[in-house]
Amino acid sequence: MTDESTRQTLDRFAADVCRPLPLVSVWAHGSLAGGDHRPGRSDLDLVAVLNRRCTRTERTRLAEAHESLARELPLAVKLHCAYLPVPEPGGPSRRHLTWAHEKLVRCPVTPVARRELHTFGMVLHGPPPAGPLPRVSDAELAAFVLGDLAGYWRPALAHRKRWRRDVWVDLGMLTLARALVPLREGRLITKAEALGELLGLGAPGEVVDDIRRRRYGEPRPATPDWTIRRAELTVSFLGPAIDRVLAEHSPAA
Repeated sequence: MTDESTRQTLDRFAADVCRPLPLVSVWAHGSLAGGDHRPGRSDLDLVAVLNRRCTRTERTRLAEAHESLARELPLAVKLHCAYLPVPEPGGPSRRHLTWAHEKLVRCPVTPVARRELHTFGMVLHGPPPAGPLPRVSDAELAAFVLGDLAGYWRPALAHRKRWRRDVWVDLGMLTLARALVPLREGRLITKAEALGELLGLGAPGEVVDDIRRRRYGEPRPATPDWTIRRAELTVSFLGPAIDRVLAEHSPAA
């Protein structure tokens, strides 16, 4: 079940953004489909399946429709949608037209997102993922998770100032925790479950509590001293933790 404001946003998205497109299906994944959604705090992660690629004119109208929706409905600012033509040219690594962070970019529909869609995806329109979207094996999921940790998150720790921002702390810490369970068991977990995993890994309790308050409780205004201290605690924990995961789970280990 979704709350009224989220339902209104999704309905308007379908009516104003999707209707002019050659639409086949619309699916939700992430916290909205997984039962961990927090209105106004969580993103709305969607995949719209099309029967062909968008034309240049359609891309322009698509951006305008998203911008208009975000001006009218606050939750639409957090709405992200990948536009996936089927059959999918180029396979899972292909970058597709995606509305994210208030602009059109090109991003792949990752193996994590694909596994979410097949495991607990929410069908908002059209046929379910089982038909048009190939399934992701445990080996493919593990390879992606390890590559993401090694190729993106580990190098990002060198840019220490960015870790003073909430979004970097939250995503970096939760990504690590949510990577471990797929590597061990081949299944996905929610962000709430990931917070428990972090404590079991020895993550700084102050940082875990800070993430939990901002996602599930009443966030406190962050002082400059705290954001600097939180960044140092996060980077000092994540570096060795990622290295251990890569050493334990890489194919050569």
